[in-house]
This record gives sequence, C-alpha cells and structure tokens, in this order.
Amino acid sequence: LTRAVEHLFNLKFAAKELNRNSKKCDKEEKAEKAKIKKAIQKGNMEVARIHAENAIRQKNQAINFLRMSARVDAVAARVQTAVTMGKVTKSMAGVVKSMDATLKSMNLEKISALMDKFEHQFETLDVQTQQMEDTMSNTTTLTTPQNQVDMLLQEMADEAGLDLNMELPQGQTGSVGTSVASAEQ
Repeated sequence: LTRAVEHLFNLKFAAKELNRNSKKCDKEEKAEKAKIKKAIQKGNMEVARIHAENAIRQKNQAINFLRMSARVDAVAARVQTAVTMGKVTKSMAGVVKSMDATLKSMNLEKISALMDKFEHQFETLDVQTQQMEDTMSNTTTLTTPQNQVDMLLQEMADEAGLDLNMELPQGQTGSVGTSVASAEQ
C-alpha cells in the first residue's frame, strides 16, 4: 500500500511536469512568432518560414504534453480510488515497477504505453468503482437538505444578478435535487 501511495505521488508529479513542459512549449511558440514578425519586417521570408515551422512544432508539442498530462492525471485519480478501496492488485503493482524511470524520461511514447497498461488494469476495477460511486451519489443526493440547496441556488443567482425562476425550467424551481433522487430510484 505504501508503494502504491508513493507511485500515486510520482504520477501526480509527472502530470505537473508534463503540464510545465506544455507551458514551456507555449512560451517557445510565442517567441518563434515574434521572430517571424521580425524576419518578415526585414523581408527575409526564408528565415520567417523556419521560425513558422518551429512555432507550429512547439504548438503541437504543447498540445501533446497537455494531453498526456491530462491522461496521467486521470490515471492518478484512478490509482487514488484503487488505494482508497484497497484494490491495488498484484498485476497493477507489476505495472508500476517500470513507472518511475518511464515518467522521468518525459518520453511521450513510453508514457503513453505505460498509461495503456494502467488503463487496462483499471478496466476490471471500473465496474466496482462505478457501483461505489452510484451508492455514494445516491446517499449524498438523498441526505442533502433541500432548503440549503435552494438557498445556495438563490444566493448564487442573486450574486450573478439573475432571476432564478427564469433560469430554471418550469416545475424545477424548488426541487432540483429531489427530482434527481427520484429519477435515480
């Protein structure tokens, strides 16, 4: 279990690192765009083209890093659920052995393959997780005091300067949570 928590930390750290790399690429893209303008002003189209290629490459790299960050973050959330439920399987433990080096490499292809393995491990866990989430959402919906919900809705509407009765469809003004709870039953 402590190993799983350690791996969870590493996953979250990797997601942040990938996000940081994405932002770095964004900055590089902006810098390249500025160089394009200078080159065009000097009438040097060949240099402008090179900077344009660099800018597009940086933009695509930023998107790839951001996409992988989101994917790693999603896996981290699922590992968190597995740890919480005490469902860290032996096969999952096998997958995480190679994880640290892979995440440190920041090689998107390797990280993607690792996430594939993780996601495969979670397919069987998904059914159990879904059942747990359903149970939790049912209990929270049923135990939420409706008058508090209504008061909070009204307060937020007032802050936004909206008329609550206009915004909500007819028949739902006082029982948003109740209708959800009865629909689920």
